[in-house]
Amino acid sequence: MKVSERTSGVEYAIRDIILHAKSYEESGKEIIYLNIGDPVRFDFKTPDHIKKALIDAVNNGENYYAESEGLPELKRAVVEKENEKGLGVVEEDVIISNGVSEGLDMVMASVIDPNSEVLMPGPYYPPYASYVKFYGGRPIEFQLHQNGGIDVEDIVSKITPKSRAICIINPNNPTGEVFDRKNLQKVIDLAAEYDLYLICDEIYDKIVFDEQFVGIGRVSKDAPVILLNGFSKSYLMTGWRCGYICLNSDSKRLESLRTNIPKLARVRIASNLPVQVAAVQALRGPQDHINIMVDKLKRRRDYIVRRLNAIDGISCISPRGAFYVFPEIDLGHNWKNDKEFVFDFFDNTGILTVNGSGFGSKYGSSHFRAVYLPSEDILEKAMDKLELFMRSRV
Repeated sequence: MKVSERTSGVEYAIRDIILHAKSYEESGKEIIYLNIGDPVRFDFKTPDHIKKALIDAVNNGENYYAESEGLPELKRAVVEKENEKGLGVVEEDVIISNGVSEGLDMVMASVIDPNSEVLMPGPYYPPYASYVKFYGGRPIEFQLHQNGGIDVEDIVSKITPKSRAICIINPNNPTGEVFDRKNLQKVIDLAAEYDLYLICDEIYDKIVFDEQFVGIGRVSKDAPVILLNGFSKSYLMTGWRCGYICLNSDSKRLESLRTNIPKLARVRIASNLPVQVAAVQALRGPQDHINIMVDKLKRRRDYIVRRLNAIDGISCISPRGAFYVFPEIDLGHNWKNDKEFVFDFFDNTGILTVNGSGFGSKYGSSHFRAVYLPSEDILEKAMDKLELFMRSRV
């Protein structure tokens, strides 16, 4: 039986690597999972008031289909949040999705035609490229400067008549880079000048360490900005799958999307209603857990970056947001590529990371991504093993 070429070409390195780990796990050996960015798997727990809101919603009988575009109260709460961050959005321009991934799917389905192109920073979060390819388009990587700034000349050199959109993830996954106002303005200007959609993912907007986060809304004005965000990371609701799309209400160039993206929301029926009720409380309820989480993550970031940079053959720029490090490896004569390094490292230590080329072959190669979500004692154990492993390959 045939399988569509679209499906057979889909890859997701972050989870695909788990398939390799299964046989190791079945042998009874310990695995330290540093591959998936799921804080709830570690010592970050969903706040009690959010859990209570979910339970109450179920017990109160709110178990039916929600409106396809989303629970009105949640849409209003999203508008409040994004307006505060500077984005001009009204309730009618918000669509609630089952996680940011479904929102991204809807957006890509709406803007991609066969052979069209989408520009994205290298390295990038894998589903961006996967959805582009799934709908017949081509992901085009553009370069960031060493300090994480936007390389305008490189982007301009890669814009063609086939270009449809520019994507940015801020803070970035996998590098943890945070784009400042100046760099956001640069990419907004490019989108406006070349009549491109600007798809901006701000799922890590509250997990920033060394500066004040600037949302894309602060510089959007009437640019065709499509914002993606959700509740998985900052509100520790990873398994609940709730996200949203916001269309910049000040942009007239988004009129076609305003008509067509809701069609996709209706086709998939609705998002989970009890979770949407809880998401309202996530936005409007106590926010104390966020500062606690960020402080804890900052300590772990500082520790793992210091340890990585002390290991011969490894160098790591300190991330400014999210909860990932993206170290560069001196492959030397030991490994053909970063994927071979990741498998060798895992097979000999039980530490599961992700090959950097899974985040873009051009700018992700010779790197690996690891989360620093585990407690310091687990990170210490992982870094000790990495140090011994690298010494053994000298």
